[in-house]
Amino acid sequence: MYIDPRGSRFGAGLTSVVLAVVLVTGSGWLLLAQAAVFAAGAALGLGRAPYGVLYRRFVRPRLGAPAELEAAGPPRFAQAVGLAFAVVGTAGYLGGLSWLGAAATAMALAAAFLNAAFGFCLGCEIHLLIVRTFGRPVVERFIPSDTLGVPA
Repeated sequence: MYIDPRGSRFGAGLTSVVLAVVLVTGSGWLLLAQAAVFAAGAALGLGRAPYGVLYRRFVRPRLGAPAELEAAGPPRFAQAVGLAFAVVGTAGYLGGLSWLGAAATAMALAAAFLNAAFGFCLGCEIHLLIVRTFGRPVVERFIPSDTLGVPA
């Protein structure tokens, strides 16, 4: 399966805004909501995640066709990495360790901002490094390979 990379950048932009608000407010509950968005992106794919639905419904119709598509696997893996940071950050904020919540949120924000502003998906690059090292996508163990856009 392949996706429009502009949708990934749109989602990363919304994620950056949410994570910046979390850093300013220290809201573990808002970070928990963002964790749910990451979980949906990792489990269902970016097109079915909340930000993907917003992009497909309201933004994509106003744009022309994408110049190229990208495999869905690396961005889904990036969503899983974002989920891990969001879970750690939520545990920190809600568990009274604000420094842990802020550190995990800041790292997730840095990665989301890189994607939104420059089209550089840090989680995607990590995914590709893992594939080169081990020969197959890590998420293939949890997500069927036919939904990742890579051969089985």
